[in-house]
This record gives sequence, C-alpha cells and structure tokens, in this order.
Amino acid sequence: MRLDSLGAAFENVAEKLKGSGKDFDDAKKKSRDATTSFNKIKAQRAKTFNKAFQMIDENLKSIYKDLTRSSKHPLGGMAYLSLEDSEEPYLGGLKYNAMPPMKRFRDMEQLSGGEKTVAALALLFAIHSFKPAPFFVMDEVDAALDNVNVLKVCNYIKQRSGGDLQCIVISLKDMFYELSDSLIGICKDVGTSSSRTITLNMKQFDPVGVEGEGEGEEEGTSSGSEAGDENDNGVGGNKGGGRSRMSTDMRDGNGGGKRRRSGVLQ
Repeated sequence: MRLDSLGAAFENVAEKLKGSGKDFDDAKKKSRDATTSFNKIKAQRAKTFNKAFQMIDENLKSIYKDLTRSSKHPLGGMAYLSLEDSEEPYLGGLKYNAMPPMKRFRDMEQLSGGEKTVAALALLFAIHSFKPAPFFVMDEVDAALDNVNVLKVCNYIKQRSGGDLQCIVISLKDMFYELSDSLIGICKDVGTSSSRTITLNMKQFDPVGVEGEGEGEEEGTSSGSEAGDENDNGVGGNKGGGRSRMSTDMRDGNGGGKRRRSGVLQ
C-alpha cells in the first residue's frame, strides 16, 4: 500500500517536473525572441540616427562655410558635430564646435554673440535640410550681428527661400526688409485704441519688375498710401530682387516712437 502511494506521488512529481521544464523552455524561447526584437529595433534606431546625424553634420559644414565666407576669407570657417558616445549615441550627448575664419579652436561658450548667432543659424538650416519645414519664424536673429554678417545671412536666406520655404523674420535691421519682397507693419491706432496692419509689396521697387505689379496694400484701418509713407525709409533703395519675401512688423505701443520691424523671406 505504501509502495503504491509512493509510486503515485513519484509520477505526480515527474508530471510537474515535465510541465515545469516545458514552461522553462517556453520562457527561454520568449526571452530569445524579445532579445532578437530589441536588438533589431536598437540597430534600426542607431541606423536612423546615424543617417540623420551624418547628413546634418555634412550640411552643417558647407552651410557654415557659406555663412562665414568672404573675399578676405574665401574658405570660410569650420563647424562640425561630434558624439560623446559613438557606440551608443542615445546614452550620450552631442558636441557642437564652430571655428570662425582666422580664429583658433575654442568652446562654443567662448565665442562672441555674433559668432554664436551665425553658428546657431547654420545648425538650424542644416537640420532643415534633413527635415524641411514649410516656413521659419525668426525673431531678431540679427540682433548681435554687424552689417557684414547681416548681409551674409540675408543673402543666404534669399538663396534658400523658394517655392517650398518661406522665412518670416522679425528684425530691427534695415537690410533685412530692404532685401525682401513684402513688408508687414503692425502699429497702434490711437483713435480706435487697437492695432492695425500695414502691408507693402516690395516688388514694385524691383527694377526688372512689371510696371504696376505689386502695389502696396493695407489691412485694417490704414490706406495703401499710408503703407508707402510708413515704409518709405529703408525701402526705396531696394536692390534685393529675387524671389524672397519679407514682411516687416512695426509695433508701437504708444502710436509713435520706435517701431519694431519683422520680415518674411520666401
């Protein structure tokens, strides 16, 4: 009787061991499948990241050269990106270095305000070359730039602007709206205590434009002649031409004094 009970208990334990062994094998198979899927996704993620990184880095080098090139420095400056961890880029950060023409290597923090602005714009346009956006809104990006660098940035924006890109630039520099296709001014109407919009199409100042094309327009309470008067300073000598579009935003909280101009380059 005892032998029969022991035999039954042994068979029961053997069945449980067999079932546990099957569960263990299933768990190992699931673990291998999960590891394989994880490594596949990890490799795809690294491949996608490296593709974007390499393209942005290459475009950054050429764009920065274009923005810093001059007659005295035809080769321009040098800028590049580097990974803190090339094997596992997501576990580390990015290092951005820019060397203006005739300047030694320095950390980005040691560059001047204008040099940092040019470097930042170069990186912005490099990222845009990988994932194009329909338009940019730039708020006084030229605040720290001198006239030479403002002209370089204007010309580059005009060069990049086209049918698939429009740049809206808020600026205090005359050069930006002189080289634009259109100006937009926003000012306070003291009579109605509200804002009004003034627009001016700069194509009418293009020497190769068609006569009568691009007359000034105004939205709100102002007239086209007021738009011309408001924007006459800094407009008449436009030499930009091209297909860029720029709108100027004039904001005057008290109906007079300093106006803030913003531009759109298309």
